[in-house]
Amino acid sequence: MYCCLRIKKTVCLLLAIGVLLLLPAALLMRPAAAVSEPDDAVSLPIIMYHSLLKDPARQGKYVISPDDFESDLRYLQENGYTTVVMQDVIDYVRDGKPLPEKPVVLTFDDGHYNNYYYAFPLLKAYNSRMVLSPVGAYTDRYSETGERNANYSYLVWEDLRTMQESGYVELQNHTYAMHDAKGGRKGAARRRGESLEQYRQALTADLTRMQELMAAHTGFTPTTFTYPFGAISPESVPILKELGFAATLTCEYRINRLTHDPDCLYGLGRYLRPAGVDSTAFFSAILG
Repeated sequence: MYCCLRIKKTVCLLLAIGVLLLLPAALLMRPAAAVSEPDDAVSLPIIMYHSLLKDPARQGKYVISPDDFESDLRYLQENGYTTVVMQDVIDYVRDGKPLPEKPVVLTFDDGHYNNYYYAFPLLKAYNSRMVLSPVGAYTDRYSETGERNANYSYLVWEDLRTMQESGYVELQNHTYAMHDAKGGRKGAARRRGESLEQYRQALTADLTRMQELMAAHTGFTPTTFTYPFGAISPESVPILKELGFAATLTCEYRINRLTHDPDCLYGLGRYLRPAGVDSTAFFSAILG
């Protein structure tokens, strides 16, 4: 009997270790609070999603199932977390408007149509909100064809407007046509050998185009820039500030600490939500 109990304990321990090994190592690293932080500094986890698909063969690092997303929403709700959007975060930092006791931001990148097909109804069912950062060129392409397919297409402008006006979704800027790694540039980063003025012109032209399209098609002007691939050039920050962006989202794995210093909004970290890990294991590793 004693031997059996020891074996069972060993098996459980190995299973627990196996689950944690599925998570990126950096995901388990939670920074300590800064010594000089004010008493009302707020911890803010931000979760990064991309695509939702039912086919297990297509699930992986950037694709999870709709059931997993629903499980995440249920977990957060049952554990006292409230989903907020970037305007709530900006308002807290800049104007001191209160945040809920346990805020969390759910972000979706790229603008896959399945975000509308699967995620949007679940947000309504769980009274939750998310931040959606589409790529303008993808939206233009599928708006021209009108094609809507959860397996491969991207959101059209009409759907983006519907989501923004619902109050469950907040739209942000993920570039118009810089979501690639061609021509020596990765995402919105500065090319090697590119002058600062050339970089300023390229970044400004792309993001201004996206801002104008967003305003024209959805009635909303984004306040936050989401870096494609998390590729960041330090030179981008003053340019983004000049363009009116109050915050930026990266792909760095860390919990954010919000103060009333507006600079804390630039370079916010996010945790990528992969397939293959249940909600409890994923969030416990991040939130403790």
